[in-house]
Amino acid sequence: MNSLARSCAAELAGTFTFVFIGAGAIITTAGGNLVAIALAHGFAFAMAVYATGHISGGHINPAVTLAMLATKRIKLPAAIGYIICQLVGASLAALVLKTTFPAEMLTETVRLGATLGSLSTSEHQMTVLVLEIILTFFLVMTIFAVAVDQRGPKNVYGFAIGLTVAFDILCAGALTGAGMNPARSFGPALVGGHWDIHFVYWAGPIIGACLAAYFYDLVLLPKEEKTEPSS
Repeated sequence: MNSLARSCAAELAGTFTFVFIGAGAIITTAGGNLVAIALAHGFAFAMAVYATGHISGGHINPAVTLAMLATKRIKLPAAIGYIICQLVGASLAALVLKTTFPAEMLTETVRLGATLGSLSTSEHQMTVLVLEIILTFFLVMTIFAVAVDQRGPKNVYGFAIGLTVAFDILCAGALTGAGMNPARSFGPALVGGHWDIHFVYWAGPIIGACLAAYFYDLVLLPKEEKTEPSS
């Protein structure tokens, strides 16, 4: 298996883990315990990043991959492969949740753990878009600060990234679902058929991720630390 294939496999496995645990927490708590849901997502994302970071870079998120592509830290063929595998991993996780969890737990309230909140309607889609941009900006800023910037604290990078996911969900999970990750939104939407303003859960994270990446890359990162794209 070549390097790109290993990286793609790692992204698939990491995204599967993140979506299975995150969406699973929503289902098992019936969506009623935001703290538990935030911690489940944060810990799962931290673990996935630690487990795959040395193989694929631990993106586990199409928005992160596109931010790396925008700042020339990954080549286009690798980025396409990553995103496809992230979407497949998320969809498989949602499918496993749907087929293994008791039917009585899969209520319309939890919507298979979809990233949807009280504002996830066409009436509030602009508000959701802005919030998703801001939340993802925080996430990708953290990723660049601790995992891309060579000056960052490498031994805690996964924890810092997972913690950002958790506090983003604590801040706005009840309002937007705090997607921050198109794959995380896509898997349950595809398997469960919950497509409410779905395009916002792509547009917001991608815009926020690219804004954060450009800001960090152009303003905060020393020129000597800019690197050539991998894969």
